[in-house]
Amino acid sequence: MTPVAPVPITGLGCLCAAGPDLPACVAALYAGVRVPALPVRFTRDPPVRHPVFEMPEVLPPARGRHGRAGLSRTSLLALTAAREALEDAGWSPAALRRLRVGVCVGTTVGSALNNEAFYRAYRAGGRPGMDAIDRFLGTNPAAAVAREHGLSGPCQTVVNACSSGTDALGIAASWIRAGVCDVALAGGADELCRVTYNGFISLMITDEVPCRPFDRSRRGLNLGEGAAMLVLEAEPVRFRRARAARAAVLGYGSACDAHHLTAPHPDGRGLKAAVCEALETAGVDADRVAFVNAHGTGTPDNDRVESRALAEQLPGVPFVSTKGYTGHTLGAAGAIEAAFTVACLEQGKIPANVGFSEPDPELPAAPAARVTPVTGRVALSQSLAFGGSNAAVVLGLPAQEG
Repeated sequence: MTPVAPVPITGLGCLCAAGPDLPACVAALYAGVRVPALPVRFTRDPPVRHPVFEMPEVLPPARGRHGRAGLSRTSLLALTAAREALEDAGWSPAALRRLRVGVCVGTTVGSALNNEAFYRAYRAGGRPGMDAIDRFLGTNPAAAVAREHGLSGPCQTVVNACSSGTDALGIAASWIRAGVCDVALAGGADELCRVTYNGFISLMITDEVPCRPFDRSRRGLNLGEGAAMLVLEAEPVRFRRARAARAAVLGYGSACDAHHLTAPHPDGRGLKAAVCEALETAGVDADRVAFVNAHGTGTPDNDRVESRALAEQLPGVPFVSTKGYTGHTLGAAGAIEAAFTVACLEQGKIPANVGFSEPDPELPAAPAARVTPVTGRVALSQSLAFGGSNAAVVLGLPAQEG
């Protein structure tokens, strides 16, 4: 497979339970701080027992040309992450509107499942107002970001379960390479809601204590919410404005093993294919990978499959799951973890895999148990998803001068 051209990343934005912006999130990771708690914005009957990584109330940004009344929480998360990323990249709204700027956002739940009151009233024979439906139809997160900034390039929302954020980043990078747009905002956003919470509990893959990715005693995941956005630029655009790149998207791979509705293929067939494609398109050998930001949900099946795949494809390469700090943010996870991956490359170290204390003898590879220095300028972030979807992205720091 022929390697593709790197796509510069000039800006990053992120918010989740670990922090309201990317620097705060990264500081929490290295400090080993996590804040899972029982949900406060919704209830469950019987009483809740499973902790989540819920964010404080997300307030609309103070400025902007378009009203945000009625926007979903998911869209507000995406808008907040996009604003941080654009500020980090040094883009003004006026400058963006002179270019072809695309938006690609991954999500799973979005706002689709937060209209229970409407459906209850309808099923009871009432005639509820259509505000809930208008809100759902009008709050596509990619469209919300495009409207907010007056962008007219390609606009796509990716709904591919928990690989959505990683897929969105790979798709947006392909737009830049193909000359479809000059700049792209790519990432993911997802909010917590009662239906999702109950649904994962019914699958019996959530833990009643803070999650323990790759640990022998792991029992499942904790849900979370958040968003991350990355600014990708065509190299001529970046060069003209003399803007340094923080990193680059070097390669991307996606594969579906079509094994099961919710479980990964026991041999990690799809995951290994996605990782192989990502490395080949990046032109990167396994021995150049400094670390892997693993999907690491804390479920027995996921961690078993992922550990075996890592031991086979990237033996000895350090890896970590950051979901112990953020919870599983579903469609936002791949984007949040991509932002963390860039930040960890810049810092030259990865955080401890929080929640991991006892290696599982069934797993051939174990995560970093403490803050671990890493060498190298290339890292891999990977995502596994329901339906057998798998995605991986190779990210790298700019080439050193001299």
